Amino acid sequence: MSFMYNPFPYDDPKAVNRPTLSQETINSIVSGGSPKVAKVLSLELSAKAASQNVTIAFDGYTTASWKLFLNLLSRELGALGTELITLDGNAMTFKDGKEIDAIINPMLEWDTKKDPTLLYGRIYRGGYDGIIDDEKADIFIKKVKELMNGKGRVVAVYGYGILIPRFRSLYDVKCFFDVTPKTSILRIRRGEYANIGHERPDIPARVIRRCYYFDFEMAVENRKDLLQNDIIDYFFCSDDPNDVRMLPKKAFDDIMEQLAKYPFRTKPVYLEGVWGGSYIKKLRNLPDSMRNVAWSFDFIPMEVSVVVEAGSELLDFNYCTFVHKEGVNLMGEDCVRKFHGFFPVRFNYDDSFHSTGNMSIQCHSGADFNIKEYDEFGRQDESYYVCVTGHGAKTFLGFRDDADISQFFKDIEAADTQKVPCDYMKYVSYEESKPGLQVMIPAGTIHSSGRNQVVLEIGSLTIGSYTYKMYDYLRLDFDGKQRPIHTQLGEKNVAQDRRTTWVRQNIVQKPTIADSGDGWKEYIVGESPLLYFTLRRLEFEKCCEQDTKGQFHVLALVDGEKVRVRSVEHPERFYDASYLDILVVPADIGKYVIENLGEEPICIHKTMLRNGYQNDPA
Repeated sequence: MSFMYNPFPYDDPKAVNRPTLSQETINSIVSGGSPKVAKVLSLELSAKAASQNVTIAFDGYTTASWKLFLNLLSRELGALGTELITLDGNAMTFKDGKEIDAIINPMLEWDTKKDPTLLYGRIYRGGYDGIIDDEKADIFIKKVKELMNGKGRVVAVYGYGILIPRFRSLYDVKCFFDVTPKTSILRIRRGEYANIGHERPDIPARVIRRCYYFDFEMAVENRKDLLQNDIIDYFFCSDDPNDVRMLPKKAFDDIMEQLAKYPFRTKPVYLEGVWGGSYIKKLRNLPDSMRNVAWSFDFIPMEVSVVVEAGSELLDFNYCTFVHKEGVNLMGEDCVRKFHGFFPVRFNYDDSFHSTGNMSIQCHSGADFNIKEYDEFGRQDESYYVCVTGHGAKTFLGFRDDADISQFFKDIEAADTQKVPCDYMKYVSYEESKPGLQVMIPAGTIHSSGRNQVVLEIGSLTIGSYTYKMYDYLRLDFDGKQRPIHTQLGEKNVAQDRRTTWVRQNIVQKPTIADSGDGWKEYIVGESPLLYFTLRRLEFEKCCEQDTKGQFHVLALVDGEKVRVRSVEHPERFYDASYLDILVVPADIGKYVIENLGEEPICIHKTMLRNGYQNDPA
């Protein structure tokens, strides 16, 4: 599920993975433009239809569009003397829009005092089955079965969820049009997608919210079921309707399997923001048209994709597709079981370097609140590792020992309702930032990344939707509107007892040595029973030996020029990472080596699951 509202429309060309693929796999990928793909598929379908009518299903992820491809397929089949009949499976089976609204709208928050921008709601768990009209579905099934009689005809059924179990047996060929999260959001922002049950698009923010709690949720669970039960015959990378790529099941399976044997990098997504800085933009040569970079989503599992080179083709896969296909090899069996098959940690850079100000003063909600209010699996813990600082950089964390918190609540309420500035420095504690500072931010801790720094943010499974801004300096957004504040939700969730003394005793720790070897040391820089992941730093000059021991590692090169991360058993399986790149080392790799490819000493930030995480509460 994706919950980013405004990604910058830029594809970073550097995050490419190159696993060794068989020539058979490479040769079986059909590319060269959608007309060519339609022609190849039509030849197969026409040959089958010569003796018996063929039914083909086109399911897909939210915002998938089949219209152009079906038009091309119709043209190619017609040239072969084969008739194509198309059926809109959603129009023929879903409840009407008013009935769907009656199910979904009560699950969304409509109180603008509590939720000023109407961000929140409750996850819909009914799946596509829950919005199907049983009477219409019976008619649909009967219709498809009638059309299966005879020969010389292809019947194509398209729509979201048309491959769910109750319809699955109707089809001879099963296809899935996947879409990367960024492309989905950009399509929504361009007005190319209306929520299920709606004839026309709403404003983008409303469409995205409803997608998060409804459309995306159903699509993710449907795709997960299809992948884990090996249902899909042809997998389509369909970000560009004019240039879809078709992968037969065997090729798709091989690409996913091989990728899970390598250290890999996901493709970042970049977002502008009012407090955004300039460091990441310059480092990665991002377009001049970007105002700044506030967030670099280098590895937020629900928001990113993973690019694989296959011969001359670059295939861009939704990262969750990879996770749900190769979860055990990627994460380990215990992790898959504990986190319901989702990748449990997220990583991004917050860049306020040479910016106009701090991030907002904020807090996040914990597991009990998320389950009760949103039916959202998982709590929202975070941590910051400071990578780069300028003059005066600060990391805000917890309340001051002498803070009058009741007065703080009054002051931020006055700021929100009367536009009276709040002297937040009287209330919120801070640490002087310098590279290497690690702070942990368990749910409920008031915090902010101050201006003039770049921090590596590492968080738990919840992807960022439950951020309660308590004070934002009376700042306007890019549209000149007052930025929303969530004082009510903030007061309910902020941990008032987390003050300076407690913070420095519990969640700002001095590094301690965890392990060492020939020329390298591993430090624990942050570990607490309040977080289910542990934060480490590797320091070395030449190389460092590591072992996944059956669980994934995530590595960020936070100091140094370039490293190679390679398997010990299979040294040809490697990835070369540059400064601030983030790599995933899959659980199945086992022993691996990090080699310095430059001249400078190396610091690697390493994240993995804490010992005993399996026994933690949600």
